[in-house]
Amino acid sequence: MFGICNLAIIPLRFEPSDRSEIVSQLLFGEHFKVLEQNKQWYRIQLQYDGYEGWIDSKQCQPISETNFNQLSNDTIILNADLIEYISTPTNQLIPIPLGASLSFIYNSEINTANFQFEGTKVNGIKNKSNLINSAYLYLNAPYLWGGKTPFGVDCSGFTQMVYKLNGYKLLRDASQQAAQGEPLSFIEESEPGDLAFFDNEEGNITHVGIIMEDNYIIHASGKVRIDRLDHLGIYNPETNRHTHKLRVIKKII
Repeated sequence: MFGICNLAIIPLRFEPSDRSEIVSQLLFGEHFKVLEQNKQWYRIQLQYDGYEGWIDSKQCQPISETNFNQLSNDTIILNADLIEYISTPTNQLIPIPLGASLSFIYNSEINTANFQFEGTKVNGIKNKSNLINSAYLYLNAPYLWGGKTPFGVDCSGFTQMVYKLNGYKLLRDASQQAAQGEPLSFIEESEPGDLAFFDNEEGNITHVGIIMEDNYIIHASGKVRIDRLDHLGIYNPETNRHTHKLRVIKKII
């Protein structure tokens, strides 16, 4: 069984319960494979990054395996504005966030509601220099565990969506992203758009941010913010202390 998210944002949960932890989100237009059914819940695997979790079965639209494969092979088209609206022939409006997927709108077999979109779209691979411009779109977004939008985002959701808007694929969690790309030995070797990863006292990677020019970093910690980066880690000038311990720098592009 296969499905697609036909609402603005739906929670992806750790367990099949409304009280369960939200581990990620599905944005409008993201499609998935159903791995298991449990009463009103589906355990799914997202096609884009393979991430798994539980969603409410009322919050999606079933699609065929053929349609799933078509979408998987189609060019990814995303909403490029902070918020836009999908409209229907009866003038119903659905708000969709930055990075929502629009590819299925052009497939009449899937788009049975006849959704229409007249906003700004983005697709294809952009120059690495554009990553920072995309990152600024999330500046001051509140931190939200499992979030992927400017209305609430976590550290790895932020980096994944910034890269996705520019045509590059990152996995979902910081620890997974840390396994991608080429490691750099020094901050001085990095370029704007490279990723810096940070670990906890147990040595587990728990945080990621995007390196900017002149030893600055943009990352989600409380909110999406800009701080200093040095060989020890992230330095917060407001609290005059290091908040995250640097583990590794990775060049993805």
